Amino acid sequence: MSYLACSLAVFAVASFSAADHADEPREKPDKVRVYIGTYTGKDSKGIYRCDLDLASGKLSNLAVAAETINPSFLALHPNGRFLYAVGEVEELKGKESGGLSAFAIDAKTGDLKLLNQEASGGGGPCHIVVDKAGKNVLAANYGGGSVCVCPIKGDGSLAPASAFIQHKGSSVNKERQEGPHAHSINLDAAGRFAFAADLGLDKVLIYEFDPAKGALEPNDPPAVDLAPGAGPRHFAFHPGGKFAYVINEMNSTVTAMNYEPVKGSLKTTQSISTLPKDFKGNTSTAEVVVHPSGKFLYGSNRGHDSIAVFKIDDKTGELTFVGHQTEGIKTPRNFALDPSGKNLLVGNQGSDSVIVFRVNEKTGELMPTGNRLEVPAPVCLRMLAR
Repeated sequence: MSYLACSLAVFAVASFSAADHADEPREKPDKVRVYIGTYTGKDSKGIYRCDLDLASGKLSNLAVAAETINPSFLALHPNGRFLYAVGEVEELKGKESGGLSAFAIDAKTGDLKLLNQEASGGGGPCHIVVDKAGKNVLAANYGGGSVCVCPIKGDGSLAPASAFIQHKGSSVNKERQEGPHAHSINLDAAGRFAFAADLGLDKVLIYEFDPAKGALEPNDPPAVDLAPGAGPRHFAFHPGGKFAYVINEMNSTVTAMNYEPVKGSLKTTQSISTLPKDFKGNTSTAEVVVHPSGKFLYGSNRGHDSIAVFKIDDKTGELTFVGHQTEGIKTPRNFALDPSGKNLLVGNQGSDSVIVFRVNEKTGELMPTGNRLEVPAPVCLRMLAR
């Protein structure tokens, strides 16, 4: 599978606009704006936007927010005024590198205005996050097998990379793990440590992160090892901060881990399949998301075309399988929960659509709502309160 195909992650994370007066109560939103990253081809033009009604789960008002090439992953600034996107390309401004783009958000319309672009330092950037202070973006380059940090300027635009680390090594699968393939990068709640899941190395590499300098340094310990041939892809923390999870693309499992926030260390405790025991077809996973309540975990299966649902033990962090939801799902990449945790949106790369499920708050199971929106090649979902 090419690195382009591997990083088509349909994605989804909730973000909120910062309040002008933190001590004043705010009404809960009844709608959120959804930004959708895509692969541009014969149909897609770039980043799309639509509205989600939280009560009904209805999607509406689809429009192109910005025309740009292969914005396969997105991240929102914590102040709600800026959006950042990877440009999954191999060349930028005449140099061999992927691109990172900064956009200003029109508060009224939701449209995006390009501020600038900077090099990611490696080919095929596939994942991007913004630190909680809103000072830096961090990105993972799948094709280049590297990670980088770009500081954010006062106007929301990006400065050239302040940190770049090239991963080295390989693993057991000679076709897909011939070298490093960084597939995601995430920060812990305190913003002290960064975690890069590298599919090519079967490791989650751990870095000390300095937001003031935009710097990354290898941690001690520098990584946690996964099973040979697992292919770690995406990573998620439990909201309680004591547990973390990585979904493994190549062997279709989720690995549960304990997290020690002082040292930034991870210890694996469990690995559980995302597939039915009798499933025989080819498959690979994509996204992993923990419910804001901390009670449930979800993972997407491509090939099996499903979202796997797990219950989380609140004392150990270990997972118990609940079930699969398959209705209307075709090649699910990224998916996302809305801020209330009531609706789960799935980006169907294989059927050019985004569909909505209602979350059962007691069991975590996903119930079809019938709400669907046609979107070309959706691969990432991000939500912003209106």
